[in-house]
Amino acid sequence: MTGTGAWPVLDWAAWRETAIGLQLRTQIIGKVRLALTPWLNHSWHVPLYLTARGLSTSPIPCGDRILQVDFDFIAERVVLATSDGGVRTIPLTAGSVADFHAAVMAVLAEFGVDCRFDPKPSEMPDALPFAEDHAERPYDADAARNFWRALIRVSRIFGEFRTGFLGKASPTHFFWGSFDLASTRFSGRSAPRHAGGMPGLPDTVTCEAYSHEEASIGFWPGSDAYPHASFYAYAYPAPAGYAEARVEPAEAAFNRDLGEFLLSYDAVRAAGDPDAALLAFCRSTYDAAADLGNWDRTALECPLGRPRIPRAV
Repeated sequence: MTGTGAWPVLDWAAWRETAIGLQLRTQIIGKVRLALTPWLNHSWHVPLYLTARGLSTSPIPCGDRILQVDFDFIAERVVLATSDGGVRTIPLTAGSVADFHAAVMAVLAEFGVDCRFDPKPSEMPDALPFAEDHAERPYDADAARNFWRALIRVSRIFGEFRTGFLGKASPTHFFWGSFDLASTRFSGRSAPRHAGGMPGLPDTVTCEAYSHEEASIGFWPGSDAYPHASFYAYAYPAPAGYAEARVEPAEAAFNRDLGEFLLSYDAVRAAGDPDAALLAFCRSTYDAAADLGNWDRTALECPLGRPRIPRAV
């Protein structure tokens, strides 16, 4: 896909209220998955995953059953289903977070699912507990769909980039705490213990998440702190010279306040070939982390995958 028409407009200011309300709703569903799923390295049991209609928890173990919760942005609803045939829906409409929380908990109780979790939002400053957030929030269904359609395009490029790595690499996750899509590569070596101190995130979680050397890429739609849809890339620990590395495309730059490379979504959207621009950002920021960090690139990398063509060995 080329040209600006394939990549939807994402204007944080225009859909801010819907975005915050949607993030809070994804946190409620994400915390259900968190509460019921055994811990997986780097919190990989926590995220949601992109689907052909929205976002999904994927199957959640629930005794001898499976629970799955899906955001359907086409039909504007959340679908809760169990492997023994239970199905309930909650509309995605304007309303309060408290009402949505109550509806989710009522369905879980009806399904006989005992699910208790931290009642406060994660990684969101000054947020009220879900059950106490009675403010009426708008829901712009078209804006939510545009965000989901942007995730589809981004996920496709992140997935293509992932095929060129033989080492440990994460799936393309949607983290509801930070409301971003992310993919991570690992060198295979342990990292220095993280200092913690990340707002709204327990130090035990942060230290476990950053236990090994990594190079990450991601995308978020914006926030009040940084109200611009952007791609990001960082290395942990950042090797000497990383901030000064030259990366592509030319619009990308290192943000010292955030400690990561940033590339605006609008720059990619306006590029003659948005896919190529984003792939160049993924490649060049990884190259900087791997080269400066002395990763064993010969052992860790392979050519990008192609449909129906096995990797040559």
